[in-house]
Amino acid sequence: MIVSKNDDGDFDTIQKAVDSVSKNNKKRVIIKVKAGVYKEKLSIRKPFISLIGEDVSSTVITFNDSANTLMANKERMRTFNSYTMFVDGDDFICENITVENNAGDGDLVGQAVAVYADGDRMIFRNCRLLANQDTLFTGPLPPKPIEGNNFGGPKDGMKRRDVRQYYENCYIRGDIDFIFGSATAVFNKCEIFSNDKNKEVNGFIAAASTPEGKEFGYVFLDCKFISDARKHTVYLGRPWRDYAKTVFIRCFMGEHIIPEGFHNWNKANAEKESYYAEYKSYGPGAANDKRVKWAKLLNDKEVEKYSITNILKGNDDWKVI
Repeated sequence: MIVSKNDDGDFDTIQKAVDSVSKNNKKRVIIKVKAGVYKEKLSIRKPFISLIGEDVSSTVITFNDSANTLMANKERMRTFNSYTMFVDGDDFICENITVENNAGDGDLVGQAVAVYADGDRMIFRNCRLLANQDTLFTGPLPPKPIEGNNFGGPKDGMKRRDVRQYYENCYIRGDIDFIFGSATAVFNKCEIFSNDKNKEVNGFIAAASTPEGKEFGYVFLDCKFISDARKHTVYLGRPWRDYAKTVFIRCFMGEHIIPEGFHNWNKANAEKESYYAEYKSYGPGAANDKRVKWAKLLNDKEVEKYSITNILKGNDDWKVI
């Protein structure tokens, strides 16, 4: 199927193309998206869908909901309803597309998610994910919220399941906890850009909530961490939940990275239970000798298990490369 804004496709919106697919779909459906700006709040709840953009810089899905946006019932939208694109269909592929939430600075509008990804065996290649606070949520939700009785959003109260996700050659931009969630996710050769909030601490990149007992959480392979923020103003990560796991392997660290690297989110227990590690970080932000004592430097033997195939293996034969 072809989606186009210029009356030369099968559909003029991406959502219409997705809605035309059977809910019991069992075969790969390729939706080609021609260049254009698609202002859509997109929901994809069907398996085996591929969104293939014409060009990443000119094929843009955008919306501007935020945590403070009021819904029809006059209640605040909160974080998990604020997405521009929500996907929980398994075997989803997205290539050459920009997805943005342009609601604005989180200090003013609250959290504003660009992509809410909660399917298994998901692949994003050559995509741009753009927002400020909470750009990319990699589901599932944690077992329970820290405050209140529910999370809100399209998966609130639903059964949690382990999911695996793969991001390759993607550009991800944000500031506060802008890659967060519970998935096992590999970020391979991605560029991670931290916004400048003109503050003493400009942000936290990865806020994992890895389930207890999982071997892998977030793994960044050969990525570049860059920013226009001042020197030593951005943390690599902090644990959204106590058992967070985040590993950086052969990554370039810009000077915006705070030498300590990681923040405990004021959770003393997280220093014991979470797992933060690096291997051969380089660049001005790779101050490995100044990292917090509860972070780890991997040796050549320990890093061997961090192959893409091993990280993402499951009880099926899924392989991304």
